Amino acid sequence: MTTAAADRADLVPDRLVVAVDGTSGSGKSSTCRGVATRLGLRYLDTGAMFRAMTWWMLEHGVEVHDADAVAARCDEPVIESGTDPAAPTITVDGVDVAAAIRTDAVTGSVSPVSTVPAVRARLLRLQREIIAADVEPAGIVVEGRDIGSVVVPDAPVKLYLTADASARASRRAAEQGAADLAATERLLLSRDAIDSGRATAPLVMADGAVHLDTTGHTLDEVIELVVGMVDRVGT
Repeated sequence: MTTAAADRADLVPDRLVVAVDGTSGSGKSSTCRGVATRLGLRYLDTGAMFRAMTWWMLEHGVEVHDADAVAARCDEPVIESGTDPAAPTITVDGVDVAAAIRTDAVTGSVSPVSTVPAVRARLLRLQREIIAADVEPAGIVVEGRDIGSVVVPDAPVKLYLTADASARASRRAAEQGAADLAATERLLLSRDAIDSGRATAPLVMADGAVHLDTTGHTLDEVIELVVGMVDRVGT
């Protein structure tokens, strides 16, 4: 695939793409993996790609708050994402970083890195290449913050997941073993503000997306709702 072709927003072949955006802690990852597993689709966590880029910058001593420094080196790391929903993988320069990208150091640095336009452009190309790859099964569930608005604006199924801040904080604290719910909530709201306010590909609900508030639903209920939406598109 040529670079010019990969840059085209309308490149995605005639296969099912489920684009899922939303706020941190709203249940995107668990929902997307569950839906992909239920429907036999591939799965891509674009947030892990930004974390992988951030991990590489920290490992190489790049000042993450210096946008020019980050932009100058963002083409160097080789980032590869596995798309098996049962066991998604993420490697950088051949190194498994699935655990390393979830550390506090990366979490605290991913926002400034992800706002750099050159980083977003580089990863956008990678994301579209993965989505358009001619592999089976013929469909993929993609999660992130600009999937329906930027990465795959013509996706046949577009969702925007949210939940109230306290529910999101409780979920994230349970995942990470954090005891300070108030601090977790502040961190989530801060990330929301940064993602929504950035100049390049801000977090927004894409045109045509279905808003799904997960606050009052179990994970199984949310998966069932999304599977139902996908089934209706296919009928």
